[in-house]
Amino acid sequence: MGVFRLFCIYILFLGYVNGDRLFTSLQDNEDPPEEESVDSLKKFKSDSIESNQKKFKCLSCESPNCNSVEVCYHAYKCWKYIERDSNGTVLKSRGCTTKVDQVRFFCSHHHDSVQTKYNHFKMICCQGDFCNNGSFPELAMDNFVVDIKSAEDNGGYLWRLGLAVTGPVIGVVAIGVIVLFFLRRNYVKRLSPPQPPNALYSALPDDFRGTASDTALTGYHDDSMTSGSGSGLPLLIQRTLAKQISLAECIGKGRYGEVWRGIWHGENVAVKIFFSREEASWTRETEIYSTVLLRHENILGYIGSDMTSHNSCTQLWLVTHYHAHGSLYDYLNLVTLSHAAMLTLAISAMNGIVHLHTEIFGTQGKPAIAHRDIKSKNILVKSNGTCAIADFGLAVTHTQSTGLTQIAPNTRVGTKRYMSPELLDETLDTKCFEALRRVDMYAVGLVLWELGRRVISNGIVEEYQPPFYDRVGSDPSFEEMRKIVCIDQQRPVLPNRWASDPILNGMGKVMRECWHQNANARLPALRVKKTLIKLATSSNMENIIY
Repeated sequence: MGVFRLFCIYILFLGYVNGDRLFTSLQDNEDPPEEESVDSLKKFKSDSIESNQKKFKCLSCESPNCNSVEVCYHAYKCWKYIERDSNGTVLKSRGCTTKVDQVRFFCSHHHDSVQTKYNHFKMICCQGDFCNNGSFPELAMDNFVVDIKSAEDNGGYLWRLGLAVTGPVIGVVAIGVIVLFFLRRNYVKRLSPPQPPNALYSALPDDFRGTASDTALTGYHDDSMTSGSGSGLPLLIQRTLAKQISLAECIGKGRYGEVWRGIWHGENVAVKIFFSREEASWTRETEIYSTVLLRHENILGYIGSDMTSHNSCTQLWLVTHYHAHGSLYDYLNLVTLSHAAMLTLAISAMNGIVHLHTEIFGTQGKPAIAHRDIKSKNILVKSNGTCAIADFGLAVTHTQSTGLTQIAPNTRVGTKRYMSPELLDETLDTKCFEALRRVDMYAVGLVLWELGRRVISNGIVEEYQPPFYDRVGSDPSFEEMRKIVCIDQQRPVLPNRWASDPILNGMGKVMRECWHQNANARLPALRVKKTLIKLATSSNMENIIY
């Protein structure tokens, strides 16, 4: 134990003596640079580690395919490396680390598969001669899919970013275009000339004509309709209607008043002006046209009613759609008909009468209506060759739920030439609505006779003539018509040529059933309509508007 203590003291003494010598020599000489001292120390440590570690031989080859293999000597570790870039290309390489300070850098993740934003790689380090030989590690395909998806998400992000930037710009431009459109529209409207003021009958020249069709008027009329209303413009607009219309020409006269063609907002309209003594007829017709659900393509389109004053006289206006062909009476006086044109006129007229005669049930229903003045002058011809029923001054309404029949409170009577036998012999029960509908069907038979005479068949056609033209004059009396229809029970004569024409022969049968002496034996409107349609289809007629 004493010897060991002496040995330790001796070692400490030597260290002290040597340390003192080293300190003395450093003071005598210049101080070495700090960087050189650090580098020398690192090199000293590295050399110490390198001298103590075992060195290996490794395989070395370059990417991408690692085809040319060489041998790397004096390596501390061998490694093999595989990488898949963002395009899916696989790169392979082998190598070695011959410096100790490179071992930590190269082999810090040699057991991990590293995923970055742009590639996917894996590196395996090992110790031993040629330990980096053999197959390369596998890279999972799922990770590559994640890369692609990440790239796609990046593209979607760019797309959304672009949309977020350009979307508001496009929206602002669109709003600007819309604003400019409405500003220009208002500017053009302000520059357009005002509508001419309401003119007196003699104030407008005879050659004044409206050039626009009634289609725009129909659109204006449709837009002004309110849900649940019957027909016509709202009442507030109707009260100023007469001030907006310029009368252009008189197109008809009758016992009730006159019919004028007017110009309203650049469109043609028909203005029916009643005499002041016919106020009951004007009121009744206005009421019928305002009936809920009356609007129909084969009923004359109603625009509105108004009262105005002319030369201190009150005028009652009824404004409707204008049809240039005029009434069926005027039309048949000017043109001859083909079989198809005749059936189109007949079927469309029956469409309108069926709509009138039919009651529509519901909260917004329509009462049944009997016209009571069916004749060719009260049926208008539209531009497409179909008919529209007009003139409801004598119309009667009936509601089945209440059993109430509303008869017009006026002294006007129907046209004598078209009166049924029960009207002429005064046996009609005015409280029975069905009897009033049968009166309409008698007149329908006479109108069909007027149509049939103007049909060209085998090159033959008759001149237009009103019913009973060969027995009475132009204005027959009540007694004359009663004698012919009730006492003599005569009806219009069917031309002989109709017997050889299937369509005219079928029309003749319908007429006879319509003007039957016994009112209960007459065909209803719906039955006549179906019979005419069947007649048209059985003859393979084309261009017929049902």
